[in-house]
Amino acid sequence: MYILMKKFAVIMAGGSGLRFWPKTKEKLPKQFIHLYGDGTLIQNTFKRLETYFSMEDIYVVVNEAFSFLVKEQLPDLPNDNIIIEPFGKNTAPALGLVSTILSQRYSDEDIMLAFPADQEISNLGEFFNSLDVAIEAAHSKDSIVTIGIAPTRPETQFGYIQFNENRNSLGELFDNGVRFCTTFAEKPDLETAKRFIESGDFLWNSGIVVVKMNIFKEAYSEYLPYYFEQLNTLKDYISTDKYDEALEKIYMKFNPISIDYAILEKSDKVLVVMSSFSWSDLGNWDELYRLSLKDARNNVIEGEVISINSSNSLIISNKNLICIAGIEDIIVVEGDDSLLICKRGQSEQVQELIEIMRKKQLKKYL
Repeated sequence: MYILMKKFAVIMAGGSGLRFWPKTKEKLPKQFIHLYGDGTLIQNTFKRLETYFSMEDIYVVVNEAFSFLVKEQLPDLPNDNIIIEPFGKNTAPALGLVSTILSQRYSDEDIMLAFPADQEISNLGEFFNSLDVAIEAAHSKDSIVTIGIAPTRPETQFGYIQFNENRNSLGELFDNGVRFCTTFAEKPDLETAKRFIESGDFLWNSGIVVVKMNIFKEAYSEYLPYYFEQLNTLKDYISTDKYDEALEKIYMKFNPISIDYAILEKSDKVLVVMSSFSWSDLGNWDELYRLSLKDARNNVIEGEVISINSSNSLIISNKNLICIAGIEDIIVVEGDDSLLICKRGQSEQVQELIEIMRKKQLKKYL
């Protein structure tokens, strides 16, 4: 019997990392700044999904502190489609909250597709085709499905998914690139990343999750029973004046945990769709340099910059004129009140600089 199902999108916009400091701040995370493409990262994500989902079926889950930014940057998004967390607790609590709220709007057979807010994706035809395959796999196999990207280089800033070539019961889904997941690996060092690429059975982890509502609830109750129990109590307060207070009390009991670590790495019902669309999670300045158009000397330059005999560099001016001469392989980014200078290939050390600023009580720059 054919079952009519709906699909809906959840944009996960709660992250507050500062890997793009000094352009990002604690009050302005990277998903709300312009780095690449026509708009901010969340605007680009929303525009991409708008062509695949009905407007009423796109949701954003976000920290209360950033909810006004969602309203400013996505004015077409209905207010009821903004699901607000009192504070960030990573993706597992966020999606648990979404599932709890939306269980009143969608049936057990409907499909939730969760997307990070801060990714860059092109080749949209291939992207949408991968989503079609993932939806079919999630629906027909009662599995949690993620999207894996065929790696093009030994990248140390992305997570990885290992898969196997066992067809088992996949049938036509196997022919469409669906595989069983065997391992999730965090960001590896360079030698490990090289081994992953050479093995031929690893994909980059896109962080996209596709799952039926009832399968998500079952997995949540199995692997996060305390979180599931607590969020279930929230149903009594939805649409009442005690909802915000109840939600905050519940969230204060939660430890931060990602959906990958909490559920996907533990479940034996996870499938991956092997995909080849152009994808990046835009994790640091080096990745932005790699993606961006370069001038004749392989520089990426924004703002008021004068460059002489310099090459292979990323230079971003904000308010002031920046002049460079005779340099190569550097990153210079001017913020409103601070300046980052680092060697290209070392921008992951921004996180260490952030920690030093915190220890030195220099939070005004964050």
